[in-house]
Amino acid sequence: MGVDLESISEATSGAIGSLLSTTILYPLDTCKTKYQAEVQAHGQRKYRNLSDVLWEAVSTGQVLSLYQGLGTKNLQSFIAQFVYFYGYSYFKRLYLENSGSKSIGTKVNLILAAGAGACTAIVTQPLDTASSRMQTSAFGKSKGLWKTLTEGTLSDAFDGLGISLLLTSNPAIQYTVFDQLKQRLLKQKLKKADHDSSPVVLSAFTAFLLGAISKSIATFLTYPAIRCKVMIQAADPEDDDDDDKTKRAQSKSRKTVSGVVSAIWRREGILGFFKGLDAQITKTVLSSALLLMIKEKITATTWVLILAIRRSLLLRNGRLKNV
Repeated sequence: MGVDLESISEATSGAIGSLLSTTILYPLDTCKTKYQAEVQAHGQRKYRNLSDVLWEAVSTGQVLSLYQGLGTKNLQSFIAQFVYFYGYSYFKRLYLENSGSKSIGTKVNLILAAGAGACTAIVTQPLDTASSRMQTSAFGKSKGLWKTLTEGTLSDAFDGLGISLLLTSNPAIQYTVFDQLKQRLLKQKLKKADHDSSPVVLSAFTAFLLGAISKSIATFLTYPAIRCKVMIQAADPEDDDDDDKTKRAQSKSRKTVSGVVSAIWRREGILGFFKGLDAQITKTVLSSALLLMIKEKITATTWVLILAIRRSLLLRNGRLKNV
């Protein structure tokens, strides 16, 4: 089987788009993650809203700490998007070749996307856990990637994997909602349009708006799982020596899904499961929009470069054979 250049092109452009969008929005992501990771204790909380996290960084002279863990996050995002786009493109091509179909239905498309998402979650989970721990560490006290990964056991590096696999349903929900909204709008336009007019399509702005709405709905429905995942992966708070053993024992119990759910329910109630939802939606929608915009802009360039490299290698091999 030859190298699938189209899949590599899609994967590369998607990975580059993810890297750039992650870097641009990283301070917002750090504030969001630290805000999500905190659980109210004894009726008091350190961060009452997202801006409190930003103000803490500014007031303590640790503005650059808003970028702590950026290298790890970029590495995780790059690998994740490459694996996802390559996996999805490869699975799609494989399905079309084996089934003999010329197109892919909605259900099959969702299954292929979920499969690619599951592969991505498994491959990148240790980096995802490490980046979350770095972001939720006290400003200026974040550790390096290797030290963060080697602090605990191998299973600790895969904290939250079960929830990550569950969250592969997020794109499926988004796609389903987007498709339903799109079909309703197109039906309304068809009723108003003349039979002899050109095919009815969505404008770029309408498509972006539907994408934002569908992503927001998907995020809302899966947000309790998102917050639980952040809390499971969060760094342990800095403790005094006297209470170190007790607090570590409590921290270990909270690292399980049941422990995190119990802590949120007891201390914050039902609304606690949606703490930071607005920040999550803002960051997710902006990230998705930037990713797709950048990806579309560089896909053609990436494809040309890959073909040029392939041609150069073929010419070089041909010259070697003639020698």
